[in-house]
Amino acid sequence: MEKRPDKEGRIPPGQLLTKRFPVLHYGPVPAFDPETWTFIVWGEVEKPLRLTWQELDALPKTRVKMDVHCVTTWSKLDTEWEGISLKTLEDAGLVKLTPKARYVIQHAAFGFTANLPLEVFRAENFLMATSFNGQPLPPEHGAPLRGVCGAIPGRKDLKDVYLWKGAKWLTGLEFCEHDRPGFWERAGYHNEADVWLEERTA
Repeated sequence: MEKRPDKEGRIPPGQLLTKRFPVLHYGPVPAFDPETWTFIVWGEVEKPLRLTWQELDALPKTRVKMDVHCVTTWSKLDTEWEGISLKTLEDAGLVKLTPKARYVIQHAAFGFTANLPLEVFRAENFLMATSFNGQPLPPEHGAPLRGVCGAIPGRKDLKDVYLWKGAKWLTGLEFCEHDRPGFWERAGYHNEADVWLEERTA
């Protein structure tokens, strides 16, 4: 970790910079079989969706450069991600939300969940990523698909949340009318997770 003057205002309170990409998660790394893996969408949608890995990987990709901030106090600047956004699914006509949809529950391997308000999940600084810095995601960082949320420098209009709000090993999205705490929120982490307000624990 390193500490340096933050002339651009990109390092949130209590954070230290790292050049590495630390691996942090609860439980083992799941196996990925592209022939059997599926991604499902349900809840407050007009029609449930199920995609194979081949179908999902063939969708148009979005690239985003973000600073990512972990609740354990490390930050990594200018990370580059490529993947699929909710807008991609909507523009392709694959997902149409009902008027009741206000929250998204990300479902992942081993029953892990992460919750976000719809407006945060839909924003430009959230992506369902398939690659990192030009390479396919490695297993320990959430391959084949992970939710990633960060901060786009200069975009003060976006809410920046800690990295735990994006689920590794993502397998599905549940759209809900009411919020439901995810795995880490039930363990005592803050539900909003705003990095600039240091909303680490409840």
